[in-house]
Amino acid sequence: MIKTILSIAGKPGLYRLVSQGRNMLIVESIATGKRMPAFARDKVMSLGDIAMYTTGDDIPLADVLELVKVKTDCKPVDVKTFAGDVEMRAFFGEVLPEFDRDRVHDSDIRKLFQWYNLLLDAGITDFKEEMQSAQKPVEEADEAEAPASAE
Repeated sequence: MIKTILSIAGKPGLYRLVSQGRNMLIVESIATGKRMPAFARDKVMSLGDIAMYTTGDDIPLADVLELVKVKTDCKPVDVKTFAGDVEMRAFFGEVLPEFDRDRVHDSDIRKLFQWYNLLLDAGITDFKEEMQSAQKPVEEADEAEAPASAE
């Protein structure tokens, strides 16, 4: 499921891949359910293709989302409760101690928490399990979509 969830540059929120057309994808906002086209010129990225920088090997976003879920006991993360970016980075350091503090920016952590909250609101909570069960159909979509590089 996480591979069929997309981020589109310049558009807020996350989108679910619904269908493919000629030179476009049909996507649905996971927050509102509104459908719209995403064209070949749009930078579309599957959450399954994104990884987090660490001091060792990069960790897939699905694994990071699982760690956040375990740390928060499957509850939303309210970024506004942090006193500042230092406190937010400290919290993220408890979630993923080996994250690369030089290459992972505050905005990356904030976006990760926003995406996590959006996924929770949409009822998507089994990030790893859903990713494995949805891999085969999405591989075909990945070929047509050809997303750019991961964050």
